[in-house]
Order: sequence, then structure tokens, then C-alpha cells
Amino acid sequence: MELRKDPITKSWVIIGHSDHAGLPDEPCPLCPESTGQTEAVLYYPDKEHWQLRVIPHMRPLFRMDHDSARTAEGIYDRMGMAGVHEVVIETRAHSRPLSQLSDEEIKFVLDAWATRLVELKKDPRFKYVTVFKDHGPQAGEEWSHSHSQVTAATFVPRRILYELRAARDWYAEKERCVFCDILRQDIRRKKRIVEGIGDYIALCPYASRVPYEMWIMPQTHQYLFEAPTASENRRDLARLLGRTIRRLSYISESYHLVVHTAPNTQVNRGELTQYWKTIAGDYHWHIEILPIVEKRSKSYSIKEIYFNAQKPEQAAERLREFNPEL
Repeated sequence: MELRKDPITKSWVIIGHSDHAGLPDEPCPLCPESTGQTEAVLYYPDKEHWQLRVIPHMRPLFRMDHDSARTAEGIYDRMGMAGVHEVVIETRAHSRPLSQLSDEEIKFVLDAWATRLVELKKDPRFKYVTVFKDHGPQAGEEWSHSHSQVTAATFVPRRILYELRAARDWYAEKERCVFCDILRQDIRRKKRIVEGIGDYIALCPYASRVPYEMWIMPQTHQYLFEAPTASENRRDLARLLGRTIRRLSYISESYHLVVHTAPNTQVNRGELTQYWKTIAGDYHWHIEILPIVEKRSKSYSIKEIYFNAQKPEQAAERLREFNPEL
């Protein structure tokens, strides 16, 4: 495998990775009896009584021993798949999805995500570390056992670069965070707000890309998911995340979840050089959840144009009607 950069879009593309390279389904590789001999990098709450564990991915996209140096191939750039790829096994129980975990168990998941982000950002090779979760058959989940994944990469994904540039430009003009402005206006108008718990808000974004797209974000400005402010309470976030996913389960059994946090602040080179003067003030972490509702979509991703037949205001109204209790 290798990374190749598109010189027009600036996207890094993984070349040579197959999604069908013989990962076992039976027995489940994430159940305790299968992973008992696998050396974990993290346990919650502790090794002896663990309810959650983080292990290296069995067939990782990124590897610590790969070369991260860029090499030229004519006008093109490429580099090895240096990085880290881990699996967060969110529960011991095979048949309990994240939506059915208790608030305390979901808090373990959030704490594990934050702990791995902090640890992996200590490596100055890694420009971007994030968490994602593909749940359900339409989302391309690797196993039905509830899990999420952590990746540390030597590049910043294109959508994050878009967000960084937009946030920086907004701040340069207005000296305000664009995400904070979005929150203030949406909280005032209420149409797209689904629920708020403590400092956290769940909303359907104004230009939702897919039906029932939802974002979760703190009202208090913070650019790092892994470094909550004094006003934040991760138990409130855990409760809101669980209730949000349960609301979406009325719509679809499949979704993509991605944590959007700031890049590694130890790295100040390449595409990141221009962001560090104001990033603490202009960027705002958030969790994006995109349910998979339509079997057919008119979205033309090559042109980055999305077609969404569901107005986010209507989506938020309908989501508020669903019972999110366990």
C-alpha cells in the first residue's frame, strides 16, 4: 500500500488496500474469548475489570514501521503508510450496540477516544489523529460487534483542511469562531436544534448533506475534543450521544460517525504552517453523524455537490418526536 497525492484536489488517496482481505467473522475477533491473547494498548476502567479495550487493528491501514517521507514520481507525490490504526472495542457484549450502552459505558468510550488522541499526538510525525465509527451493514462496518476506530496519519484529510481554512478566514474577518456563531444563531432560532444536555448541543446543520445529518458540539468554545474545558462534563456528552444515536435508529440502522478535532498542534509544517496563529480561537471540535437513509442518492461527490430531499428544519422536528430513552 502507498499514499498518492492528487495535485489538483490535494487529496491523499490510499492505493492498494482491499476491503475483502479475509478478516474473520466467526468467531467474532472482537469478543473477549478471541481478543484475550491480544496485547491491548488501553483498558477501561482497568485491565482486570475491563469493559472496553483498545487493540491494534488486525489489518491496519497505517503502520508505525512504514516510511513517512514523501518521494517524487515526476510531478506527483507519494509516501508510505506510516501511522497508527486501532480498534476501540466498546463493550464485552457482542450484541450490544453503542446505542444500548449506559451513559457510564458511553463515557468510557469517549474517554478512550480522548486518551488515544492525546497519546498519539505526542508523535510529531502524525499531523492528524481522529476517531470514526461505521455502524450497520450499509455503512460498511467491519464487524457487528460494537466498535470504533482511531487513526493517526501523516497528512490532514481534505475536509478538515476545508474546515480549517474556512474557520481561519472567518476569524480573520470577524475575530469570532464560525462554529460559535452557528451555535448562537441556531440556539436562538431553535428550528434545527434537536436536544441540549449540559454544555452540549445536538443539531441538524443548515446545509445538511444527507437526510437527518446531525452534529454534536459544545457551546463553550474549545478546539480540542481531547481537552475539555472546565464547563464540560463528558457524562452529559455521553448521555446526549446515546440519545442522539437512539433517535437516529428510528430513521436508519446504519450511520457514519467522525470526530472532528484540531490537527496535531506539535506539527507546524507543510499544509499546517498557516493555521497555528489563530487555531485555538477559530476552530471548534464537533462530532458529525451521517445516517444512511437513501438507497439511491443524487449526490455527485466528485463535484462535492450534495442533494438532500429532507430539509434540516423538518428533520430536527421529526427527530425531537422520537423517544431516545433506553
